[in-house]
Amino acid sequence: MNLFFPKQKPKANAKDAIVRLRETLQMLEKRENHLQNKIDSELKIAKTNATSNKRAALMALKRKKQYESQIEKIGGSRITIEAQVMAIESANVNLETIKAMESGAEAMKAIHGSMDINKVDDIMDSVRENMDLADEISNAISAPMIGVDLDDDELTAELEELEQEVLDSQLLEVEPPPIIAPSVPTTDPSRVRLTNQMLDEEDDELEALKATMAL
Repeated sequence: MNLFFPKQKPKANAKDAIVRLRETLQMLEKRENHLQNKIDSELKIAKTNATSNKRAALMALKRKKQYESQIEKIGGSRITIEAQVMAIESANVNLETIKAMESGAEAMKAIHGSMDINKVDDIMDSVRENMDLADEISNAISAPMIGVDLDDDELTAELEELEQEVLDSQLLEVEPPPIIAPSVPTTDPSRVRLTNQMLDEEDDELEALKATMAL
């Protein structure tokens, strides 16, 4: 049966291909170093026989050229392989990115598959209603429980009466200002003596005037 249907080669994955290419690069690098050593050796032979044995020198230069040609080919191969490695790595990154995006899309589809826009609207309406109810309950609980209906006007009038009583009591407690008697000027003794002397002189003059008139 296998004679008619040959066994297919397994598909190479990106990792195996990159490993194989890098191994090839290492092999080419070793080959390049080996050829470079031969080039250096042939150049040394050519210099040694440049004057004494020109034929040997020319043969050495010819082999040197051949080795240099092989190195150029190896260099071209290395450039090609390095470019291929970079291309595979880039393609592998793109593949993994696409797989991750595809997995994310499937996850979002699975999540949204059980959701309906009308159902979401109903849920949001229910949430808002419950929040409003919770707010009303909170306001009812926080309201003061006094038990008596209070009239603001009556309270204001009672407060004004209390204020007036306080003002009246403060006025009654204030002591009347002290009565200050007018100051009486103090009599200077020297001025009193001078006044009495003047009165005596006036009396003497009056008596003398009376005596004169009697004559």
